[in-house]
Amino acid sequence: MAVRPGLWPALLGIVLTAWLRGSGAQQSATVANPVPGANPDLLPHFLVEPEDVYIVKNKPVLLVCKALPATQIFFKCNGEWVRQVDHVIERSTDGSSGLPAMEVRINVSRQQVEKVFGLEEYWCQCVAWSSSGTTKSQKAYIRIAYLRKNFEQEPLAKEVSLEQGIVLPCRPPEGIPPAEVEWLRNEDLVDPSLDPNVYITREHSLVVRQARLADTANYTCVAKNIVARRRSASAAVIVYVDGSWSPWSKWSACGLDCTHWRSRECSDPAPRNGGEECRGTDLDTRNCTSDLCVHTASGPEDVALYVGLIAVAVCLLLLLLVLILVYCRKKEGLDSDVADSSILTSGFQPVSIKPSKADNPHLLTIQPDLSTTTTSYQGSLCPRQDGPSPKFQLTNGHLLSPLGGGRHTLHHSSPTSEAEDFVSRLSTQNFFRSLPRGTSNMAYGTFNFLGGRLMIPNTGISLLIPPDAIPRGKIYEVYLTLHKPEDVRLPLAGCQTLLSPIVSCGPPGVLLTRPVILTMDHCGEPSPESWSLRLKKQSCEGSWEDVLHLGEEAPSHLYYCQLEASACYIFTEQLGRFALVGEALSVAASKRLKLLLFAPVACTSLEYNIRVYCLHDTHDALKEVVQLEKQLGGQLIQEPRILHFKDSYHNLRLSVHDVPSSLWKSKLLVSYQEIPFYHIWNGTQQYLHCTFTLERVSPSTSDLACKVWVWQVEGDGQSFNINFNITKDTRFGELLALESEGGVPALVGPSAFKIPFLIRQKIITSLDPPCSRGADWRTLAQKLHLDRWVRDGQGGTVKAICSPACVGRIGGVDGTPYEAVAQPPAAGVSSALG
Repeated sequence: MAVRPGLWPALLGIVLTAWLRGSGAQQSATVANPVPGANPDLLPHFLVEPEDVYIVKNKPVLLVCKALPATQIFFKCNGEWVRQVDHVIERSTDGSSGLPAMEVRINVSRQQVEKVFGLEEYWCQCVAWSSSGTTKSQKAYIRIAYLRKNFEQEPLAKEVSLEQGIVLPCRPPEGIPPAEVEWLRNEDLVDPSLDPNVYITREHSLVVRQARLADTANYTCVAKNIVARRRSASAAVIVYVDGSWSPWSKWSACGLDCTHWRSRECSDPAPRNGGEECRGTDLDTRNCTSDLCVHTASGPEDVALYVGLIAVAVCLLLLLLVLILVYCRKKEGLDSDVADSSILTSGFQPVSIKPSKADNPHLLTIQPDLSTTTTSYQGSLCPRQDGPSPKFQLTNGHLLSPLGGGRHTLHHSSPTSEAEDFVSRLSTQNFFRSLPRGTSNMAYGTFNFLGGRLMIPNTGISLLIPPDAIPRGKIYEVYLTLHKPEDVRLPLAGCQTLLSPIVSCGPPGVLLTRPVILTMDHCGEPSPESWSLRLKKQSCEGSWEDVLHLGEEAPSHLYYCQLEASACYIFTEQLGRFALVGEALSVAASKRLKLLLFAPVACTSLEYNIRVYCLHDTHDALKEVVQLEKQLGGQLIQEPRILHFKDSYHNLRLSVHDVPSSLWKSKLLVSYQEIPFYHIWNGTQQYLHCTFTLERVSPSTSDLACKVWVWQVEGDGQSFNINFNITKDTRFGELLALESEGGVPALVGPSAFKIPFLIRQKIITSLDPPCSRGADWRTLAQKLHLDRWVRDGQGGTVKAICSPACVGRIGGVDGTPYEAVAQPPAAGVSSALG
C-alpha cells in the first residue's frame, strides 16, 4: 500500500511516540536515538534545555525547551509524560536552514513537587522528535527553596588584647539553596578584599589576624539565599590596651632635703577599653649624693636654717627625756610598752601625757607633727578593749616620710557576685518552686505544725519556727535569704547606719499562729544612752518602714526584738525583709569593726601585697571576705582584731611601719592611707580595704617583719606585729576556716529542738502558772533583767521575753531565745521553747 509522502512525518511521530512510551531509558544529558537508515544530521538538537530551578514560596516555575529540527516535543517529569494540554507550543522555521523548530513551555507548581516523597527529587526532561529520530534533553531538578530562622552557631562576644587574634564562628541556618554568608561590622559590610587583616573561612568564620583598636565593634553574621535574609545576634568585640610606662624622666635637681626625684607616665600606650593600668609607681625618689646636697645647701641662709633645726631638735630631745623621767616616777605601775619613745625623735611635738578616762589610765593622748603629709594626727594609740591585744608601740618608721604631699582616699570594691534578689518575685505562695537552688546565701525547707529551724551556714542567720506556729493541716515552703547591701536600696536618713545584714524570710503574707524567731548578727555596741535602734521592714510596695523602736514596744505590738551583745532576735508573726538600723545619740556611739590582714599564699614576683580589711563584726561579712580571698589566692597573716569605730566624723587611717630597708621597700608614697568616715559609718559598702605594696630587694628574701597600724583619728586603734615567712608560714590559715553550723541548713520537727518534748512540757507546766512564791516566767525574766514589759490584770495577758542566757540557765538549746505567754487564770502556753 502506497502512503502519501506528506503523511510520513506524522506516521513516524506516532510510531516513535509509542516506542518512547515503552522505553525505560532515562538520561540526564542530551541523548540522540537515530532511526536506522536515517540521516543523523537531521536528528533534533536542543537550542534551549530545561535548567535546575527553585520554587520560592508558592510561585510556580517555568521550564522551557527548544529544538531544531523538531516535529514534536513533550516533557516527561519523574518518569511520567506531562499531559499535552499542559504544554504551550510555539512552532517556527529556522531562517538559515529552513528546518522546522519548536519551543515548548510548562509550569511546575509547589503541590506537584510536594507529592514526591522519600529521598527522590523531582525532575523534568524534554524529548524531541524529527524524521531522523529522537533526542532527550538533560534533566532539570525542581526543588522547594527555604531558609530556616535559627543559626546553628552564632558569634559570641569577646574581649581581646591588642594584636591578639580573633575568631568569630558562624554556622548559618539550614536552607535550600545553601545560604551565602557575609559579615557586618557596625552594620557596614566586611570586605576581606579591602582589608588583608581579615578573612572568612570556608566554614564562614570571621578571622581577624591581629586585633586593632578599630576592630572594636558589634559583629553580625548574615545568611541569605533566594528565599530570605537572616541576621544572627550581634557579638560585641572589645579590643583593650594594657597600659605601659613611658621612659623615666631625668632626675630633678637635688633638693634641700637631700632628695631628688624622677617621674613617668602610664601613656606608652595609655590603657584603653578596660585595659589594665600600669603596675608600680609613677614617682621615684632617692637620696642625693652628699656632695650635691652640700652644694645645694651652701648658702648662708641654708646653714642658718640647719643650725636652727638642730638646736630645736636638741631642745626637744632634752625636754622629752625630762618628761619621760617625770612620767616614769609618777606612773610606776604603767605598762612599759604603751609607747616607745623612739617615735618622739621623729619630729613629734611635745607630748601631753594624761589618762583619757578614769577607769583606763593607760590611754595616752599623743599629738605628733604630721605637717609633712596632709593633716595633723590626734588620737589615742592604745586599744580600748580588754584582753591580750597588743597596744601601739610607736617607733621610727615612715610615719613622717616627706614623700608626696597628698593622701590616699580608699574606695571600696566588691566582686562580681553572685546572689540574686529573689524576694521581688515572691508575691504568692506558689513562688517557692521557682527559686533557684544552691545559692550560698540562701536556705529553704518545707515545714508543718511541728516547726523546725532554717539557717544559712556560717552567717549567724537563722529562723526558728516553734511548734504550732504553722497551723495544723498546712505545709509551708519557707526560705531565708541574705542580701548584699549593694543589691537592696535601703534609704538612711541623717546619722542612721546599718548595723545588721539585710535578711528576708518568707513567704510573706502566710498565716502564723505564733511568732517565729529570726536571728542575725549586728555590729553595734548597744547602749540606750548612745543609740536609738529601729527595726526596719520593707513593705509590699518596696518602701522601708520603722516597725519597731527598741525600748518603746507596746504590749499589742506585732514585733519584738531582743538585743544582745553581738546578735539580735526578732519575734514576728509577719515574714518579710528586715534590717536593724541605728542612729547615734552621741559621739560615744560606736560600731565594731573586724580588722583582717591578708597576703598572697604564693609570691612569684618581687612585689608583695598586704590587704587590710575593715569589716562589720558579723559572721556574714566575714564569710564574704573569706570566700573572696580564696578566689584571690590570699591567706590570713595575723589574728583578727576588733576596733570600736565612733560616730565622731573622723576618718580611719592605716599605715605600715618598721619595714627593714635592707630587705624590703615600701612603695607607698605618703605616710598613710585613709578610709572616709561615711564609707564606714553608713554600713552599706562591702569589702572596705586598702592595700600596702612592699617590694623585695632580692627574690631570695622570704622573711617579713613590719607593723601595720589602724586607727580612727581621735579614737580607737589597733596594731599588728607581722613576723613570718612568706613562702611557708601558714599558721594563721586555720583561724578563719569556715565550719558548717550543724551541717544541715534545714531541720524539721523534733530534731530541730534539743530539749525533748516531755521535758519542755514539764518546764512549761512548772513555770507557766502564776506562783505566789514567784517561781514563774515573770519573775525569771525580771531576775535576769530580760523583761521589756509586763502587764497584769484580770483576764489580761502577761508576757515575758527570755534570751539565750535565760534558755541556757534553764536548759535551752543552741542559745536560741523563746517566748512564753501565760493567760491567767488558765495556764495556756504559746512557746518556742527549746
